[in-house]
Amino acid sequence: MVHEYDVTSEKDRLAQADSGELPWRAWGPYLSERAWGTVREDYSATGEAWTYFPHEHARSRTYRWNEDGMAGICDDGQHFCFALALWNGQDPILKERMFGLTGPEGNHGEDVKEYWWYEDSTPTHSRMSWRYHYPQTAFPYAELVEVNARRGRHEPEFELLDTGAFADDRYWSVTADYAKASPTDMCILVTVANRGPDAATIHVLPTLWFRNTWAWGRPGHDDVPTITGRGGRLTAEHARLGTVELVGDGAPTALFCDNETNTQRLWNVPGRSAYPKDGINDHVVHGAATVNPAMTGTKAALHYVLDVPAGQSRQIRLRLAQPAEASTDLGTGFTKVMDDRQAEADAFFADLVPSGTTEEEARVVRGAIAGLMWGKQFYRYDVGQWLSGDRTTPAPPDERLTGRNRSWWQLAAADVISMPDPWEYPWFAAWDLAFHCVAIARVDPAFAKQQLLLLTREWYMHPDGRIPAYEWAFGDVNPPVHGWAALRVFDLDGGADFDFLERVFHKLMLNFTWWVNRKDADGSNVFEGGFLGLDNIGPFDRSAPLPVDGRLEQSDGTGWMAMYAANLLEIAARLAARHPVYQDVATKFFEHFAYISASAQSLWSDKDRFHCDTIRVGGGEPIPLRVYSIVGLVPLLATVTWREGTFGHQRELVERFNWFLRHKPEYAAVVGENRISRTGDRHRLLSMVTMDQLAPIMSRMLDEAEFLSPYGLRSISRVHAAEPFVVDLDGRRFSVGYEPAESTTGAFGGNSNWRGPVWMPVNYLLIGALHQFGDFLEDSATFEYPTGSGVRRDLNEIAADLSERIIGIFLRGADGRRPLYGGTELLQTHPDWRDRLIYPEYFHGDNGAGLGASHQTGWTALVADLILGRADRRQR
Repeated sequence: MVHEYDVTSEKDRLAQADSGELPWRAWGPYLSERAWGTVREDYSATGEAWTYFPHEHARSRTYRWNEDGMAGICDDGQHFCFALALWNGQDPILKERMFGLTGPEGNHGEDVKEYWWYEDSTPTHSRMSWRYHYPQTAFPYAELVEVNARRGRHEPEFELLDTGAFADDRYWSVTADYAKASPTDMCILVTVANRGPDAATIHVLPTLWFRNTWAWGRPGHDDVPTITGRGGRLTAEHARLGTVELVGDGAPTALFCDNETNTQRLWNVPGRSAYPKDGINDHVVHGAATVNPAMTGTKAALHYVLDVPAGQSRQIRLRLAQPAEASTDLGTGFTKVMDDRQAEADAFFADLVPSGTTEEEARVVRGAIAGLMWGKQFYRYDVGQWLSGDRTTPAPPDERLTGRNRSWWQLAAADVISMPDPWEYPWFAAWDLAFHCVAIARVDPAFAKQQLLLLTREWYMHPDGRIPAYEWAFGDVNPPVHGWAALRVFDLDGGADFDFLERVFHKLMLNFTWWVNRKDADGSNVFEGGFLGLDNIGPFDRSAPLPVDGRLEQSDGTGWMAMYAANLLEIAARLAARHPVYQDVATKFFEHFAYISASAQSLWSDKDRFHCDTIRVGGGEPIPLRVYSIVGLVPLLATVTWREGTFGHQRELVERFNWFLRHKPEYAAVVGENRISRTGDRHRLLSMVTMDQLAPIMSRMLDEAEFLSPYGLRSISRVHAAEPFVVDLDGRRFSVGYEPAESTTGAFGGNSNWRGPVWMPVNYLLIGALHQFGDFLEDSATFEYPTGSGVRRDLNEIAADLSERIIGIFLRGADGRRPLYGGTELLQTHPDWRDRLIYPEYFHGDNGAGLGASHQTGWTALVADLILGRADRRQR
């Protein structure tokens, strides 16, 4: 019997999910595109994750922590998993997961070698769409590995398109469309289109399986679930989850095996099952008797063999549901669900996008949100258990207890988390997540707030106050942007959820204290921090010990901390409007901001008119690292404009503010600027960058020969192309030059990306900072834009134009080409490819082409907020 839900829109579903009335988020695309090669699966002595569990093992070896699959969905505890497997009749293996190169294999680091797109998703996943282009010839696995192995860092990556795999349009276009009839009733429409000139055959295997939680000897977790069935129906029984059924139309063949490792194939020893994980693969590809004739197992597939004429398509209808609410209707009822969810998704995004937005821009917004939603992944990792090993497997090497993540024994994750990229980064990264949440808040503020709170919970946050950075090294230091993100999400959600703001504030105070105690070596309020997410932006690896006996004082580290203090000051002041007890905490962060910002003046170079990192050796004079990079622009982010009306009623805060300025006038340059706005309000500017520093920074930053590109702000000034920075330290020579794409040096961990590209998150923050200055200065100060042009604009106008430059990366210009796709003709001109958007990790500093992780829809989804933010500013 079908349960009828009174739901007429996606907003209704969100409200029901937020209130707990109906669990509309319970099922979603929480299955990664890759689980092999992750730290979680690495039990080696030396931490060689890429080689310990390679792609070659993935089809045969059971994952300990997370599963993977294509176009996959699962429940929010990843008990069951559903994904597509494909076979073109030529490949040596089923296409069950995405393929790519590992860090050591790629000439520019790890890199996916596939083409797929997250086309659509609503926040509750009531409507989703995924698109994949699959060659009809044998997938060139070996060629991709071999050619890239021969290429060096000065050569371009060898891509799947370069192999000729898509010549003459001989490929399958595979689309998976999902629509929820209820929270646990999913209609699935798989469409395979033959784009080639000849008739062809494709095998499609919708696959249902259970994550293996029973094989590790954990007490109370030894129940083995089962999947049974025949024909077009699979019935899955799980002790905790209950029963899930997969029903397919037509006449598929049901195939069964077990989600158990094929130890015989991998290590030539008997395994737990006679029909292990790769049984379906071997049966379909090789005709082997490797599927269970008893029609039972913990992994099963419905095997369809489709003969498709040239230029035509075939469809498969599937329904995945809990039986209590399930429907076997694959006819008119199925069609109605698909049509209704499509119409509701269209209405949801039409309401989101303001008037005046072009069709192209609306496509960018919808694609960015889709990528964020598909980037929500179930993440399971118990570090203590990982370090000590499982009862049923050999004990891990002793070296692990002194190796990676050893001090993070308390971290025990089993949550759905927004990840930077479901293939290259199927694990969370703390500061990436903060940026994701800002874009997510546009469509699902409740989930955005939950994510920000999650990493401050006791099962993530270290007892000493650290927020875990990312899986490869939880103890690395990411820029502290959680406070900024919390404020931004709070405002985007209407500025009324003070319970959220108060909860996150208490935890962020712990984190701020850790920074002060651990990253300010001599209490001078000038901070270190390491690489801070910028890889090899400097002449040497900032995360490693210095090449001399000294201390690196960081312009960006100090700028981030001044920004952090300003963020916490603003949060405390807002909380004080409701609870006066927070006024004294606000004054604490106000004074800390002043001390950091004033101390940071030691990093200002009068010669260069720019902020620089410095090395302080012993008691000697600091050695400036005169690199004109984003490191010297981060101080601009430590800026906030106060309006007198906002905090004027908080007497204690205002009195302390005025006392500080009277008794410590030496700090007036960073906390004392004030003026009357056009509306008659008194404004005050708090900024690490003083007014006399602003003009020279703008002159360099807005110079097309330096930072300003047609596509935003470069990470390093272009001046270093002709004039690389060089420094000699203790007899060793270090240098840094301008590189507009991936770096050609492996200074940082063998996978160094940053030198000159346009990088979305810092561009976004800098645009916000310029608006802060612009709101304070209004039109009283103008700057040449671009430098040397003779044209002067105020900072709000400059910020708006920088936004347009970044948005323009994704848009088709008058010539029909998108900067995003550079010189790749198929992506620029082919009607089946040119309007399918990806959201890469960063962009070429000179031509705007997408680089890095090619499906990085996390922080790059901030482009949606830039588009939507235009209306916000118009309404102010």
